[in-house]
Amino acid sequence: MPDYDRLIDAETWAFIRRTGEFYPDDAVDLTIAGQRAVYDRMCAAFHRGYPAGVAAVDRAVGGVPARIYTTGHAPGATVVYFHGGGFVVGGLHSHDDVCAEIAAATGFRVVSVDYRLAPEHRHPAHFDDAMEATRAAAILWGGPVVLAGDSAGGNLAAAVSHAARRGGPLIAGQVLVYPGLGGDRDRGSYLEHSAAPMLSRADVLWYDAIRHPEGQTGVGDPTARPLEDSDFAGLPPTVVFTAECDPLADDGPAYAARITAAGGRAVSHEGAGLVHGYLRARGTVGRAGESFARICAAIGALGRGVWPA
Repeated sequence: MPDYDRLIDAETWAFIRRTGEFYPDDAVDLTIAGQRAVYDRMCAAFHRGYPAGVAAVDRAVGGVPARIYTTGHAPGATVVYFHGGGFVVGGLHSHDDVCAEIAAATGFRVVSVDYRLAPEHRHPAHFDDAMEATRAAAILWGGPVVLAGDSAGGNLAAAVSHAARRGGPLIAGQVLVYPGLGGDRDRGSYLEHSAAPMLSRADVLWYDAIRHPEGQTGVGDPTARPLEDSDFAGLPPTVVFTAECDPLADDGPAYAARITAAGGRAVSHEGAGLVHGYLRARGTVGRAGESFARICAAIGALGRGVWPA
């Protein structure tokens, strides 16, 4: 068991405690609607508002609900963003300020995709929505398209990148934040950080089970588990950001290694002492703020056709 008291600093522990205040002791017994309500209240409490000059409008993109963020200047690229939440919780509201800040930092148009959620809609519904919205965004606005997402959204961004090699659209790059990419749940970080704050191995297994139709696991399906694809050639330049204290921590470097072994460009950055969900801590935790700045810089560089140093 890692010594989290040593690995995690005081600012991050304060963030963990504040997050925990929104979850009742019987949270594990809540209905899906109850879980979504708790998550929504928690995200609203962390909402930081919009940076000056950023505006947003809700509209369908390829028939999928979305929120589009602009800065009033001609964007040089379009960022298609997929929110986290285990494919069960979250939506346009949960990552609203994150997307607004990405737009402000990069000057790009940001399209946040409100894909369908489980258990009402099982895999591949969310992947289908992500794919359709990405294709439509590329047609609507042209120019470079950068995919980005955190946690479950990182999974969707990678899955779309893999599928887009067959029939498009061309993806300029992808930035994945503590993504779950289908790594082996019985080894490495899944065991070492099985009881990590914010996300446990048991949580990962629960979300994975509820994502798929009864009797299915997604094993061998790269639209569900990008790490299980047999071909990593031709993928876009990829930058991954992981949290050290997270059962998903090994997925990022494993994915980057597969891409580089296939001749592509990829790098994975580990956030020392950070925990799953740290994007919400970017304004209160120094380490999280530094990582978010690097995330925005990576998105900006890829949208300009530059490999982030």
